[in-house]
Amino acid sequence: MNAAPQSETWETLGTLETLNAPPAARRARDALADGLARQIGRWARAQGSESADVRVLVQAVQKLALAACDGHVCLPLARLGSADVAELRRVLLGSGMAIAADSKLLPARAWPLVLDGERLYLRVYFDLETRLARALRALAADFATDVDDDPDDDLIRAALDVCFPPRPGGPPDWQKVAAALALTQRLTIVSGGPGTGKTTTVAALIACLLALEPGTRIALAAPTGKAAARLREALAARARDLPEAVRLRLPAEAYTVHRLLGPTSTPGRFRHDAAHPLALDLLVIDEASMLDLALAAALLDALPTRARLVLLGDKDQLSAVEAGAVFADLSAGWRLAAARATRLAALTGAPVEALMHGSSEPATLPDCVVWLTESHRFRADSGIGRLARDIGAGEGAAALARLRARTDPAVTWIEDEQDAALPPAALAAMAAGYGACFAALQEMRKNEPPEARAARVLQAFERFRVLVAVHDGPRGLAAINARLTQHARAALGLAAPAGPFWPGRPLIVLKNDPVTKLFNGDIGICLPDPDGTLRVWFPTADGAHRALSPQRLPEHDTAFALTVHKSQGSEFAEVLLLLPARTVRVLSRELLYTALTRAAQRVTIVGNGAVFAAGCAVRSERFSGLGGRLGGG
Repeated sequence: MNAAPQSETWETLGTLETLNAPPAARRARDALADGLARQIGRWARAQGSESADVRVLVQAVQKLALAACDGHVCLPLARLGSADVAELRRVLLGSGMAIAADSKLLPARAWPLVLDGERLYLRVYFDLETRLARALRALAADFATDVDDDPDDDLIRAALDVCFPPRPGGPPDWQKVAAALALTQRLTIVSGGPGTGKTTTVAALIACLLALEPGTRIALAAPTGKAAARLREALAARARDLPEAVRLRLPAEAYTVHRLLGPTSTPGRFRHDAAHPLALDLLVIDEASMLDLALAAALLDALPTRARLVLLGDKDQLSAVEAGAVFADLSAGWRLAAARATRLAALTGAPVEALMHGSSEPATLPDCVVWLTESHRFRADSGIGRLARDIGAGEGAAALARLRARTDPAVTWIEDEQDAALPPAALAAMAAGYGACFAALQEMRKNEPPEARAARVLQAFERFRVLVAVHDGPRGLAAINARLTQHARAALGLAAPAGPFWPGRPLIVLKNDPVTKLFNGDIGICLPDPDGTLRVWFPTADGAHRALSPQRLPEHDTAFALTVHKSQGSEFAEVLLLLPARTVRVLSRELLYTALTRAAQRVTIVGNGAVFAAGCAVRSERFSGLGGRLGGG
């Protein structure tokens, strides 16, 4: 039987946006899925498959490819529309296009499809998932044994007590437990909502590690530039209380994951890989819920032997736009074995019984995961904190009742039962939210350097953001950005634009561009130089700002409004979330939770009550086999 032609067609599927994509991207996705299915059908026909079987194969591949575009790594056979799963298995395996995962022939040729039990994969995703699982298992095997050159427990305990004063007789200090876990093993996964102390934990971990091993090489990274900047700023703020000798050795920069790995001209290929690992001893990745399968696999490939990896994130947030839900799979449950719990109890002073309690969900990686649940940002009875808990638990009716009760000034609900026109209160709230930014743009300061003005305006702009769930329609991204652009130009007294760039236009970068060192999610703003020349100013990793000509920018869009997906990794003092007029597939509790928790001080939600409650009831689902490969079922 001849091998199917090698093709990269299916490798591009995961790079397209999900269902919540602009119409052009959705059309491209549909065309690519259809083209892939037809090509695989032609290969099967050339190898003698019957016409009826080819039709079944083509339909299955098309559904699988579309599922990949929606973020799924694989699909259960039962989701492929066939009433007879056994017959579907026969067709797939008999076509010459799919091979069983346990077949000895798997590595021998470029099979486009892999059937692993009841899960069907595009080959590229099967290879990525098994590669990532293999790397994680290797790290897990390293957990079970102490390393000869690691500090002894007396020194670790003393270092921890400096950063986390003992609490005799109290409940476990889970931040201290997480830091202790990271000091005694190679992989630590910390999941927690906003304000639960993930960054505080990392600052203490780094301080302890530098006190114990002063030469430790540390790198900080996050999937987006905004998240990386927040990590760097938060760590710098926490570091003020550290000894000067430790503070001077802290990393001064945080990278995007792409920039850390070193992008090349070949999509998906990086300068750092297994043959050219990163030069570091500890790697901290913040906002790890945004890591897709391919990026996570590349990251683990580039991790040096013996290096520590700490993943920080929130398991209840949206997963990556592209295929995979890596962080959610890894942090879905937690449990510490008796031996590990006993050691951690001795290091932290926590009751060993409390450390062994675990979660009701099975642990994918036992001894590696800690959940932080106590919020230090929101009081237990705060409006945002309670609303986030209700949404996370799927309690839509309770959350809606809380919104309508208007008992907390930090949370505002604007009822909106219209299909097209937005209620005046919503438009007024948007205009008020950007009022400080418009004032900063109009304020003229004598002899103010351009960089100082850019810093002042961007600081005002970053206080508030409008978030939307969808791209299309009167409540979609394009319509709201157009509406706010019109309002901004009127408020700033600007004449009709001569082109797409105008003073005060905020921009978000949509594609990674190593040439300009701009990355997906970076935010900038158009400002005139003293001679009137428009340039776009962006914050830099070291806290400064730099300007680029608008003509040099990679693909970008106006940034008055962002989709909730694009807002991940960001934090604003105030957020206004605009819901679609009707229930849509992308509206889920994870999307609502993610939007709500972008706000540090105040949130306004505009929508129909029934649509909001329905969204709380929907749980995002990503099909993947990663948990099963790691022992989580």
